[in-house]
Amino acid sequence: MSVKVTFLGAAGTVTGSSYLISHGAVQILVDCGIFQGERSWREKNWLPPHFNPSEITAVLLTHSHIDHIGMLPRYYKLGLRAPVFCSPATADLTKLMLLDSGRLQEEEASFHLKQGKSRHHPPEPLYTELDAKGALELLRPSPLNLQTPVAAGVLAQWSLMGHILGACSISLHIGGKRIVFSGDIGRYGEPLLVDPMPIEMGDLLLIESTYGDRLHNGAGLEDALAEIINQTYHRRGVVLIPSFAVGRTQTLLYYLRELKAAGKIPDLPVIIDSPMALDATSIYQRHPNEYDAASLALLKSGVQPFQLPKMYFIRDRGESIKLNSIDDPMIIISASGMLSGGRIMHHLKHRLSDPRNTVLFVGFQPPGSRGDWLKQGNRSMRLLGQEVQVNAAVCEVSGLSAHADRDELLRWCRSCSGTPGRVAVVHGEPETAARFSAQLQRDLGWNSFVPSYLESLSI
Repeated sequence: MSVKVTFLGAAGTVTGSSYLISHGAVQILVDCGIFQGERSWREKNWLPPHFNPSEITAVLLTHSHIDHIGMLPRYYKLGLRAPVFCSPATADLTKLMLLDSGRLQEEEASFHLKQGKSRHHPPEPLYTELDAKGALELLRPSPLNLQTPVAAGVLAQWSLMGHILGACSISLHIGGKRIVFSGDIGRYGEPLLVDPMPIEMGDLLLIESTYGDRLHNGAGLEDALAEIINQTYHRRGVVLIPSFAVGRTQTLLYYLRELKAAGKIPDLPVIIDSPMALDATSIYQRHPNEYDAASLALLKSGVQPFQLPKMYFIRDRGESIKLNSIDDPMIIISASGMLSGGRIMHHLKHRLSDPRNTVLFVGFQPPGSRGDWLKQGNRSMRLLGQEVQVNAAVCEVSGLSAHADRDELLRWCRSCSGTPGRVAVVHGEPETAARFSAQLQRDLGWNSFVPSYLESLSI
């Protein structure tokens, strides 16, 4: 009996990672991410799922970013009761991410109700915090580098990939077949976490391609970051950094600590205005088994990798609002990293029109998103019901991306043993995925293709 693979997300786009693996009565859902970016994709979050959640046998998660886990509470709401397997650190971080996502969904619905501008009446959240709490009861942390039974006759193994804490590839053994999910592949030689681990290829590889047609400009990353901060400081402005609370914020703090220690930037306050980032940083500190050698050496010397002078975490909303009255130079790091909601929206509304300030992007901004709108050079932006002029500088430092670039993706492929029978290039914009697929064929001789949204194949 063949194994069927259906591409429910991250096919034709970067976000919404989700794949349904069917073999007889067994249905395995690998990732269940939320769609972000353009409205045509976001609206798919509201459609009935292309499977019956109550019939899912097990869910496997590669890591805890919302575009990989964000639909779990909605599926729970619709009847999902299957165990959700993931790495131990992913389980810890998923609790943060989903509770926060549930709250944000409710807050957004409440905001639209007050504004009376929703296309749906009354506006409803995609799911609630209560739905998220129910979904979290399904989590089953699984050991790293060991095969774990996830269904009758089905084994899965998680291997660290260095993208964020807990991020793993998954090797799934089902129906006599081996299917490998790369998940999001991290960088080589980056701070904090181990490099992506090689694994054994099998009958099918699903590999991400977010940066599959370009190279990160990693050279001089610290200098570029220092230059932007120093220029803003000399204007007596604020550096406002939209950042993922999980992963990106911790890496950013690592670099800021290094820059301050080297005297490359002034000892100005660094404000992390994100309760989730505070909790995520605590979780990072609890999982040093995933640290690289340099970070372990720092720990041994008594230095926390992401602790720096004049660093302040803000949990209380009132304290966050008080930041608006501070006119002194500082760095504010706030979520969400893709400007999809959260406290960053209020900071943008307050700071975007001031030419002294800088908005610094340190991560991918999907086409059609607010971040993409700013990067395109538009001179105004609608924020929280108000049109705001864009007078602040808008900059980007791509070298902080937690995604492997083209050469790093190829490096991971070459590090693995065996040749995959087929390769599905996913988690990339269409042109990027097509270019990386061609690169795999040309450089490695692999039988690669780019699947379409909802396409299925049998192996």
